[in-house]
Amino acid sequence: MNRLISPGYQRRMSRPARQRVALAAALSALFAAAACAPTNFKPIEADTNQHLYEASLKAEKAHNWALAAKGFEQLTFQLPARDPLLPLAFYHLGLAHEHQDEFILAAQAYSRVPENFPEDTLAALATFKAGLSYASLWKRPDLDSDYGTTAISTFQSFIAAYPDSPLHDSAQKEVDHLKDMFAKKNLETADLYAKQRAWDSSIIYYKYVVVTYPETPSLKHALLGLVKAYRAIGYHDDANDACTQLRDKYGKDGDVRNTCPAPPAPDSLANKAATPAAPAKP
Repeated sequence: MNRLISPGYQRRMSRPARQRVALAAALSALFAAAACAPTNFKPIEADTNQHLYEASLKAEKAHNWALAAKGFEQLTFQLPARDPLLPLAFYHLGLAHEHQDEFILAAQAYSRVPENFPEDTLAALATFKAGLSYASLWKRPDLDSDYGTTAISTFQSFIAAYPDSPLHDSAQKEVDHLKDMFAKKNLETADLYAKQRAWDSSIIYYKYVVVTYPETPSLKHALLGLVKAYRAIGYHDDANDACTQLRDKYGKDGDVRNTCPAPPAPDSLANKAATPAAPAKP
């Protein structure tokens, strides 16, 4: 530590001198913090809404997301209902919350754009990003899936409202991914019942996946589970039906071949039946 401000030296200084050193150190720290800050505006002190918007954008570009959020949020309260800056303020407020992992607040801000300004050029993008924000709140199938449901409905609303958007395919992929997460959530329950040999309960969940999510990658798992459960309780016709679906869709898959080997060809059965039995040896 510098001798001029070391604790031992300060004890030998007069009280006014110690106060001057402390003040100098405090000012130095303050100036250093100001120099490092991306922007130092205070939203409440902006003289016009336009200046507040511009200052908030500067904070956003500097990745000072907390400060940007304060500025854009203030704008959402101050701007008149039909001000052209208002949809921009809601969109950028959502962006600022998103970058702070505040996904509920982000989704709420994004959603205000299509709700209040459905004809605005930002409405489609804001709807899509609201869906992404809700999806970000559901990371694993075993967690509470309420936000997953909301995300799917948001993306489906986007697909219906903006069929020509360049984000259409991306939204559909998000829906497909979320549906597979729901399928996996039901498979986890079905597998748990199967492990406990509660076959009837496992069949309910496996069949739900087969009927509700037939286009997901989880379909094969559900059908294989059904075959095992049906065989365990002696429902061989139902097991054969599930095997038929498996062979039709996954005929080359090793697990499917082992579980559901192909039945003999009809011609070979007919030939076998028509072949006379060999005479018994005397």
